[in-house]
Amino acid sequence: MTAVPDFPFVAVVGQPALKTALLLSVIDPRIGGVLISGPKGSAKSTLARALAAILPRDTGGRPTSLVTLPLGASEERLTGSLDLQRVLADGEARFQDGLLARAHGGLLYVDEVNLLPDALVDLLLDVAASGVNRVERDGLSHAHPARFSLIGTMNPDEGELRPQLLDRFGLCVEQAASPGVAERVAILRQREAFDCDPRDFVDAHEAEQAALTRRLADARERLSAIVADDWVYERIAARSEAAGVEGMRADVTWHRAARAHAAWRGASRVECEDLDVVEPWVLAHRRTVAPGAEDRNPPDDGSSGSGSVSEGQGSEGRGSEGRGSEGQGLGRQGPDASNARDPEPQGQWGAMPPVAQPSVMTPMPSLPEMTPAPKTDGTPSSLASSSHRPGRQEGRRRNRRQSEPADPEPRPDWFATLVEHRGRRPWRRLCYRRPRSGQPMLHLVLLDTSASTLGRRLLGRAKGAVDALARRAYATREQIAVLGFGNDGIKTLQPRRRAPKDLLERLDAVPGGGGTPLREAVRHAAQLVRRWRRQDAGLHVRTYLITDGRTRQPLGGLPPLGDCVVVDTESAAVKRGRGRDIARALGADYRPLAGLEAGGWAST
Repeated sequence: MTAVPDFPFVAVVGQPALKTALLLSVIDPRIGGVLISGPKGSAKSTLARALAAILPRDTGGRPTSLVTLPLGASEERLTGSLDLQRVLADGEARFQDGLLARAHGGLLYVDEVNLLPDALVDLLLDVAASGVNRVERDGLSHAHPARFSLIGTMNPDEGELRPQLLDRFGLCVEQAASPGVAERVAILRQREAFDCDPRDFVDAHEAEQAALTRRLADARERLSAIVADDWVYERIAARSEAAGVEGMRADVTWHRAARAHAAWRGASRVECEDLDVVEPWVLAHRRTVAPGAEDRNPPDDGSSGSGSVSEGQGSEGRGSEGRGSEGQGLGRQGPDASNARDPEPQGQWGAMPPVAQPSVMTPMPSLPEMTPAPKTDGTPSSLASSSHRPGRQEGRRRNRRQSEPADPEPRPDWFATLVEHRGRRPWRRLCYRRPRSGQPMLHLVLLDTSASTLGRRLLGRAKGAVDALARRAYATREQIAVLGFGNDGIKTLQPRRRAPKDLLERLDAVPGGGGTPLREAVRHAAQLVRRWRRQDAGLHVRTYLITDGRTRQPLGGLPPLGDCVVVDTESAAVKRGRGRDIARALGADYRPLAGLEAGGWAST
């Protein structure tokens, strides 16, 4: 069966900003690659894969490669491992290159990079920092150079990218939600022509593709001769400082991208337009000051005129750098707002900062007991039959209500197995690898921000509890996600990601008010838990429902949340809230907030 060719790069309708950013990363691989963030169906993957057909040869005359890293790839597939075929055929232990070796000097493409398992992300970070892939595995010690540009696509609605990996991308292009009507029609026509005869469609654009490849090769050759005057460095430094970026990676990347854009234009020196075009892509994922807060038009310092942005790239790019404000206006008060009878003046809804929690709160409930993995101390274990699989304990039944993923099966240790049998077949025993210790942990917090929580500083104390949890998760390198439910709606306060050092600033800006959409929050959380477990079978999710329990919604039929703790923030002696009833409905552990503040977590 003949493989269907990729859609031609030059035939993609629109997306001028993304096209230019990708081409710049080819001209100068030191830029660090491109992160493409946008909704589904916005040609992210199409353009990334189409890049392979227009890549020019490197300075040594070798073709530049684009290697795809699948989400389900193993660590051995990424870094390389023992060549089993050579061992079996010749009895010689030899290293087999992985994807990192193939990507050296080229591009490494990851679709849905925000869903990449943490183990692979850690490996990528190590190699990206050193430029060398070192493998100590299966009795082999091997190292090889691995320098590549990373091209990643992601849908921000499906989760955030780890900040360490995010900063490794030189440029970030945030695509618009949807094209206009005329552009939609053009896209449909192009796709219809491609589907009717893919090969003929590709051949029809071959000359244009070849011309683009030649232009990229010429730009690469001109790159070393591009001149940057003193004002270029000063302007980059001033704008980076005004944007509040951390470190110097933004400045270095900006300078490299501007030089690459000048080479792409065929110019001999960097001009204002080169800085302006790449600015939004360099700062989109690094700025800490909102766009518009800094002076966007500094006085002329003797540089040449800015002119018009070449090929219309700047306008599309600048529109992608804006980020919405976290704060919201006053919410409509729902039927539960009447429950808040606090004689103390409240002021503005959002003016309730987190209340710091004592350090005794940091110990958290231990994980439920897991089935132990088989002993793998290098001694070969017998081949397991279907009824006695490694890692299972006979006669032990799992609690289905917990809905926990099954324990990961141990992986065979092929090298140890070959040594055990001295290369002879058939094998009578298999050796297994020692499983990784620990289990990925995600803390999902549902924070009640309704009007009834504003009395007696309950919302501030609840925010302090969330911040203490975040600090504990940060210390143990665990993940956290925070949802607020109030104002008759649900809002993501902290997307799922590795826990930050603290959440004080973000939590301080969370407003309160309105009703308590408890059922909607629980249902939304249950959907998230199911989706995250499908993405990562070994993930353990613990949910914390922090509420005063003052809701008039029925509690029957609430979906289970698995490992769940209901934290009751109501501190009155006679409780009007339904915290205990909510815990019973969810099959969750019940804890009063006052007890946790006094060190109650230690008793669990």
